Amino acid sequence: MRSGAIPEAAGRAVRELNPAYFGMVMATGIVSIAAKAQHWDVLSTVLFAIAGVAYAVLVLMNLARLLRFRQVVALDLRVPTRTFGFFTIVAATGVLGSRVMLDGQLAAAVVFLAVTAGLWLVLGYLLPPLAFSTGASESQLERADGTWFLWVVATQSVAVLAAAVQPHVDTGRAQLALLAVLCWSVGVFLYVAVALFVASRVFIHQLRPGELSGAYWIAMGATAITVVAGANIAGMADAPILRVTQSTIEAGSVIFWAFGTWLVPPLLFAGYWRHIRHRVPLSYDISFWSIVFPLGMYGVGSRQLGTVNDIPLLDTIGHVEIWVAVVAWALTFAGFLLTLVRWAQSAIARTAERAGPG
Repeated sequence: MRSGAIPEAAGRAVRELNPAYFGMVMATGIVSIAAKAQHWDVLSTVLFAIAGVAYAVLVLMNLARLLRFRQVVALDLRVPTRTFGFFTIVAATGVLGSRVMLDGQLAAAVVFLAVTAGLWLVLGYLLPPLAFSTGASESQLERADGTWFLWVVATQSVAVLAAAVQPHVDTGRAQLALLAVLCWSVGVFLYVAVALFVASRVFIHQLRPGELSGAYWIAMGATAITVVAGANIAGMADAPILRVTQSTIEAGSVIFWAFGTWLVPPLLFAGYWRHIRHRVPLSYDISFWSIVFPLGMYGVGSRQLGTVNDIPLLDTIGHVEIWVAVVAWALTFAGFLLTLVRWAQSAIARTAERAGPG
C-alpha cells in the first residue's frame, strides 16, 4: 500500500474544505459555556479542549488552502451560499474568547476580542460586496439562505465578548461599552435586512427539500446571540453610552428572545418536511453544527435573560434547553467522528486499488 494515502486525501480535504466549518467550533464552544453555567465543569473543560483543537486545526487548514488553492478560495468568496460561511471564523473566535473569560483569563480574552473585532471589521466590509456583486444566471435573492445570518452572528459575537470583558478592565471601559452597544445595534439592523432577503427567497422562490438544510437554524441562533449580547451589556460597568441605550437594549433582548422562541416550531416543521415528508436521508452534514449552536446559545440566553430580569420561567427554559443542546452536540460529534473514520478508510482503499496487487 502506498504510504501517501492519507496525505493525498488530506490535500483533497483541504481543497474542498467548507468555509463554514468553524461552525463546529462555535457549537462546541457555546455548549462548553452552557455546561459551565450548569456547573458541569468537567464536561465544560472537555468541550473547551475539543473546540480549541478544532479551531487550531481549521486555522491551519484554511491557511494551507489559501496558499495552495487560492483560486478555489476566490471562488468561495464569490458564491453567496459559501461566502457568508467565512463569518464563522469571527464568531468562533468570539465564542472561544467568551469561554476563556469564564475562567478569568482576562489577557487571553482581550487578545481574542482584538482578533474577533479585527476580523469582523475586515470581513464585514469585504464579504457582502463580493457576494452581492458576483455575476450569475440567477438573482442574488434566489441565493439567499440561512448562512446569511452568520453576518449577524459574527457582529453580535463582538458585542458579547466586548461586554464580557468591559467590567474587568481598569481602562477603556467607555470605549468597550461603546463597541458592545454599536455591534449590538448593527447586528439588530442586519438581522432585519437579512430576514427580509431570506423570507423573500422562501416565499417567492420555491425551496427544494435538499436546499432546506440546518443552516436555516442560524436565524434562531442570531436571535439567541442577540439576547446574550443584550444580557452581557446589561451587566457591564457604568458607562455614558449605557445611560441612553440600556433600557432599549434590555427591551430589544426580550423581543428577540420571543421571536427566537416563535421560530422553533417552523424550524422543526421544516425538518419534518425535509426528512419525513420528502425522505431526504438524515446523515451527518456540516449544517448540523448550525443546529447545535442555536440550541446552546438559546439555552445560555434564556438563563441570562431570566437571571438579569428575575424571570424564573426563562431560567428554567434555559436549563432544559442546555440539556437538549448537549445531547444534540453529542449526536452531531458522533456523526462527525464516524464520517472522519469512513473518510480515512476510503482514502486508504482508493490508494490500495491504484497500487494493485504488488
